[in-house]
Amino acid sequence: MIENILIALLLPLLGVGITYVLMRNANKKQFTHLESEAKAKASAIEYEAEHLLNEAKVQIKENEVQLEKKFQDKVLDLAKQKTELHLKLEDFEKKEKELFKIKKSIEKKENNLSILEEHKKSEISSVIAILEKSVGMTKDEAKRELLSQVEEQSKVELALTIRKHEKQAEQEAKKKANYILSQAVTRYAGEFAGERLINIINLPSDDHKGRIIGKEGRNIKSLEQLLGVDIIIDETPGVIIVSNFNLYRRAIATKTIEILVEDGRIHPGRIEQVHEKVKDEFEEKILEDGESIVIELGLLPMHEELMKLLGRMRYRASYGQNALAHTLEVAKLASVMAAEMGGDEKLALRAGLLHDIGKALTQEHGGNHVDLGVEVCQRYDEHPTVINAIYAHHGHEEPDGVESAAVCAADVLSASRPGARREVLESFIKRVKDVETIALSKKGVLDAYAINAGREIRVFVDAGKIDDSSVYLLSKEIAKEIENKVQYPGEIKVNVIREKREIQYAR
Repeated sequence: MIENILIALLLPLLGVGITYVLMRNANKKQFTHLESEAKAKASAIEYEAEHLLNEAKVQIKENEVQLEKKFQDKVLDLAKQKTELHLKLEDFEKKEKELFKIKKSIEKKENNLSILEEHKKSEISSVIAILEKSVGMTKDEAKRELLSQVEEQSKVELALTIRKHEKQAEQEAKKKANYILSQAVTRYAGEFAGERLINIINLPSDDHKGRIIGKEGRNIKSLEQLLGVDIIIDETPGVIIVSNFNLYRRAIATKTIEILVEDGRIHPGRIEQVHEKVKDEFEEKILEDGESIVIELGLLPMHEELMKLLGRMRYRASYGQNALAHTLEVAKLASVMAAEMGGDEKLALRAGLLHDIGKALTQEHGGNHVDLGVEVCQRYDEHPTVINAIYAHHGHEEPDGVESAAVCAADVLSASRPGARREVLESFIKRVKDVETIALSKKGVLDAYAINAGREIRVFVDAGKIDDSSVYLLSKEIAKEIENKVQYPGEIKVNVIREKREIQYAR
């Protein structure tokens, strides 16, 4: 019985032991298998790493070779450039020596010429002295005697020729000219309005005067500086005066101030904004005005730039006479005259319309309006008769046809009729324009405006080119040149302004 009990107890223990042994052997085999797999993977990783390292070493070697080649090429290139620079330097030194020799040769020749000139003068004086002694007359007395004899002989010959045809030609020419002029004048009745030097702006109330002046005069200073005009604010109720000799500048200033007054917002930033907008609108308007004139007269096609210049002539005056009004008057008179004389009516109309086109350029470019007009018309392939009319109406050429002659006659007729022009205004405009031109010719000057009836000029300089110490010297230089070149009553104040302004945009 006890034995059976012991056997029953030992059998489970024996099963547990056998199970333990079996499980231990199985785990040992599994561990050995995993260990083998891990070693195999480690070996593969080690091989791959060694392969990548070898590839990296090869790549580095290739890069080193390429860099070495580039370095050698750069060294060769620099050596080549150095050689070229050395050759150029030698060539420059050689040319410098040649120029020095040429300079010495020229100086020597100039000295020889001076000696020869003195010798020539001495020889001439000797010959004149011998002649004076031989004829018993001085050089001036002999010259007067010879001129007197030639004059007497010429008078006789001219008198015989002139008397033969004078009366007949005079009668016929006078009769024909009177007829043509009477026809032209009666068939064209143009209006005349003299140009002034001021524009009057009406204000809604006197409170706007204070706004225009601004705090401590900030607004009016900005207006005068930007617009280039003289703004007069006095005790006259409800008005301010804009004064300047330049009609175009004055018209832009007037329109700008009117918009600011109507808007009510008047400050430096708003003034600049409105001024730019008005300038752009005026550029568009002058082209529209020019196109309207050409279309109305039936002179299409005409180049756009010429039409723009015609529109700009509305803002130019000559001796107080509006340039565009004078041009239209000349064009229509010339057309009628050409028709009466059997010429080309349309060609005369075109030549008359463009005869003073250069006046639209004189304020910006300076120079003679005849030469400027010819240059711009030739650039845009205008008819040769138009070119001749521009030259002929100021006597630079003789008229080559009926049309050019008609333009010349119409120009004189328009300019010389009573009240058409004022000499004093033109001389004043020329004076202030000369003052502006002198200032603008100086290096570093951006703008220059003659204001206060020509008694002051404001000069705005580039702060990047003119420093504070140079402003004084520039003002003295301008004042001195004005004194030497311009005739004017009283004195002219030269006001040079240097302002540093930086502009950035927040985006």
